[in-house]
Amino acid sequence: MSNLDHKIDFAVILSVHNANPNGDPLNGNRPRQNYDGYGEISDVAIKRKIRNRLQDMGETIFVQSNDRKNDEFNSLRERADGNAELSQILKSKSVSSDDFARVACQEWIDVRSFGQVFAFKGSGSGGVSVGVRGPVSIHTARSVDPIDISSMQITKSVNSESGKDRGSDTMGMKHRVDFGLYVFYGSVNTQLAEKTGFTNEDADKIKQALVTLFENDLSSARPDGSMEVHKVYWWEHSSKLGQYSSAKVHRSLNITSKTDEPRSFEDYAVEVYALDGLKAEVLDGQ
Repeated sequence: MSNLDHKIDFAVILSVHNANPNGDPLNGNRPRQNYDGYGEISDVAIKRKIRNRLQDMGETIFVQSNDRKNDEFNSLRERADGNAELSQILKSKSVSSDDFARVACQEWIDVRSFGQVFAFKGSGSGGVSVGVRGPVSIHTARSVDPIDISSMQITKSVNSESGKDRGSDTMGMKHRVDFGLYVFYGSVNTQLAEKTGFTNEDADKIKQALVTLFENDLSSARPDGSMEVHKVYWWEHSSKLGQYSSAKVHRSLNITSKTDEPRSFEDYAVEVYALDGLKAEVLDGQ
């Protein structure tokens, strides 16, 4: 396995049909939306989906969802203690931050990809507080056009507890985006990849996770098939610093609507402006 020796930029175009791609807990779990009406999906939510896909691919993940965890650990501290080397470091009187970070990056692909903050109490001289900066950065996804959000009231028609009287129906709300085309960008930094041990093979796994981002991701808010990756654009530079800045590479992707009220991916025109010496690999979503 070889460490990543060239800069990478990428972009992902995805669509949402009658689903809530990322609810805002501070706004009644309505789909995230900025003040101009454009839909948003947080970078944290996108990284969660990438972690889930990597986990489905058999990779070891440190930050696992409780409903998807594939080990016996119930917290991040327990998962760290489950590694013999890290457990020994946590128990030692003098904690080596570099050694802790090295072992964690070797063990978990999400740590060496996205980074992680480890802040645990220990039996030694105050525990450990280690920050790992990951080479893979993800932007917040944003819709190409303002989105329309529909809401519906829902009820519960069964009793939660036994009793002779029928319980009153519980009222609630569900929200969904009728249709939205979103795009998010990202990049892989070679200098940070060298520090975490992120490899070319790891980059290929991230690329595959992006292509299959919504596989095995169904929920009541996101029914199967309601969210779809259409295109992944993957730019591999020829040097560590890259021929162009990430901002210029990301701007080379232009998406415009062909109708006043687009309702599908086909209602948009997607164009990638040519950059001398840098060509995008275009992958269709699965």
